[in-house]
Amino acid sequence: MAESSEGLGTVPEHERILQEIESTDTACVGPTLRSVYDDQPNAHKKFMEKLDACIRNHDKEIEKMCNFHHQGFVDAITELLKVRTDAEKLKVQVTDTNRRFQDAGKEVIVHTEDIIRCRIQQRNITTVVEKLQLCLPVLEMYSKLKEQMSAKRYYSALKTMEQLENVYFPWVSQYRFCQLMIENLPKLREDIKEISMSDLKDFLESIRKHSDKIGETAMKQAQHQKTFSVSLQKQNKMKFGKNMYINHDRIPEERNETVLKHSLEEEDENEEEVLTVQDLVDFSPVYRCLHIYSVLGDEETFENYYRKQRKKQARLVLQPQSNMHETVDGYRRYFTQIVGFFVVEDHILHVTQGLVTRAYTDELWNMALSKIIAVLRAHSSYCTDPDLVLELKNLIVIFADTLQGYGFPVNRLFDLLFEIRDQYNETLLKKWAGVFRDIFEEDNYSPIPIVNEEEYKIVISKFPFQDPDLEKQSFPKKFPMSQSVPHIYIQVKEFIYASLKFSESLHRSSTEIDDMLRKSTNLLLTRTLSSCLLNLIRKPHIGLTELVQIIINTTHLEQACKYLEDFITNITNISQETVHTTRLYGLSTFKDARHAAEGEIYTKLNQKIDEFVQLADYDWTMSEPDGRASGYLMDLINFLRSIFQVFTHLPGKVAQTACMSACQHLSTSLMQMLLDSELKQISMGAVQQFNLDVIQCELFASSEPVPGFQGDTLQLAFIDLRQECLFALKQPILRKMLP
Repeated sequence: MAESSEGLGTVPEHERILQEIESTDTACVGPTLRSVYDDQPNAHKKFMEKLDACIRNHDKEIEKMCNFHHQGFVDAITELLKVRTDAEKLKVQVTDTNRRFQDAGKEVIVHTEDIIRCRIQQRNITTVVEKLQLCLPVLEMYSKLKEQMSAKRYYSALKTMEQLENVYFPWVSQYRFCQLMIENLPKLREDIKEISMSDLKDFLESIRKHSDKIGETAMKQAQHQKTFSVSLQKQNKMKFGKNMYINHDRIPEERNETVLKHSLEEEDENEEEVLTVQDLVDFSPVYRCLHIYSVLGDEETFENYYRKQRKKQARLVLQPQSNMHETVDGYRRYFTQIVGFFVVEDHILHVTQGLVTRAYTDELWNMALSKIIAVLRAHSSYCTDPDLVLELKNLIVIFADTLQGYGFPVNRLFDLLFEIRDQYNETLLKKWAGVFRDIFEEDNYSPIPIVNEEEYKIVISKFPFQDPDLEKQSFPKKFPMSQSVPHIYIQVKEFIYASLKFSESLHRSSTEIDDMLRKSTNLLLTRTLSSCLLNLIRKPHIGLTELVQIIINTTHLEQACKYLEDFITNITNISQETVHTTRLYGLSTFKDARHAAEGEIYTKLNQKIDEFVQLADYDWTMSEPDGRASGYLMDLINFLRSIFQVFTHLPGKVAQTACMSACQHLSTSLMQMLLDSELKQISMGAVQQFNLDVIQCELFASSEPVPGFQGDTLQLAFIDLRQECLFALKQPILRKMLP
């Protein structure tokens, strides 16, 4: 029972599986069949039995269907047999038609082949045109490259080469002509480098030759930049400096106004045409060469070459000519070349990127500045003409101002100017030494005679002389000093003007200028004028009268020193009460000269006495005296009276000292004559004659030839001589008298 119930349970399941197999896609049959084996034992066998039974049922159904349709199949075969005959006819007709079509299409085939051949040619032509259109821009660019090379547009040519290499050549790199072009480009680049370098060398040679013109233009522009207000300020200063003694300053005033007028006219002329360095120099070779080497990636080589060549040119520019110091043109050419060199470098610095740097120009300038200072210091030492030194100073100032305007430090140049200022003062002192010598040689050493008011005003306008007593006197009258005094005073002022010229444009304060003027004036007074006075005093042809006049002259010059101080004060506008103001040493200068003149007076007076004494011709054996003093002694006394009369214009102590010195020297000379060792014997008559001469000397001393002596002071000069005469008179005959 169990088996039967189990079999009944599996039969519906098998039917279900068979239905799924019949109705399901073949891809899903596997899982269905697997379920047969997963079921109860012997289910596979039972399923196979069920499957066989299903197959037999389907075969029966197929057989029934075939039997049902058999008659229709037979009828169809019969119909096909009937159509067979018609099909054979149709085949014959188609074959015949095809033959006729083949015969008719042979000509079409020929034309078609021609068309195909034309189409192939057309395609080839199109391909060639496309390739030519691809190559044509390359050829056009290469042709453009050749034109640029011919037109010397090398920078553009390099850019064209870059376009060819980066854009055009990759399109046609497979062609042989492209390979030839590619191989030719390096050679063209080298040619461009050589040509551009040649242009640069020509440029460097050109600016070396035209540096002086460039520098001259730059210096003119720097000078032109001095505004008109500065010129007016100078004019106002000159007018202020001559307020007190405008008549004394007339000659310098006219000269300075003339110079100012010329300077303003030059400024007006310069305004008409202002040239720049770009107007004078074509810098395109430098730009081209720099761009070319930058494009070629060799910019460092170009920079090193340019700097090396410019340093060589700098050394040549800084080398002075051997005779540069002889004329101002030599210095001007030297300065203009240097300015031209550095103006070009400054322009290159600002218009190029890295060709020259500020550090490079500073190094080059420092090297040049050391050389310039050494050259100027050496060559200026040979200058003996103050006008040349002044022109050199003006050139240095313009030179410094010009380069300072381009950013170069020039403090060392202004320091050098102070050294040159000392040399300038030395040349001025030498020049004025000659001027003073000429004045002293032309002077007549006599008081200046005045016959009318006009002549009096002329002298007063030249020299600040004030004497109320002289003003009250009627014409004709005389100034106490000689002609050399106003001339020397004028020349001292001229010296101050000349010294002031050097101080202009040195960017110094009024206090410093005032100090420089006073120091240089002191040198003129204490060294130059003092030396000229001493040399004049010691000259053999200068007599006692001249020496007296020299002493008078120095007195008035000493008094005029305060006016010279006022004159400097008016020029610099620095008060004399300023703590650091230098005073003029006129007092010591003229005091020393007077002392020297006084000493020379004493010496010459004694020499004159010696000349008279040498004329003495005593007969030491005479029996009777002549009864009157010797002729030589009377002449000597008359000479002394006239000389001491001239001494009335001297200070009292000077005249008294000279008189005392003369009497003492006369006494000593007579004493030596009486006590001469070669004198073996003296007669009484000779002693009496000598006593007469001593009496005349005593009478002269007692007559007070120079006022101011107290009591018998002057007679004491002959006291020893008197005692010797008294001793000699007591002896009838003396052989050698001993003191």
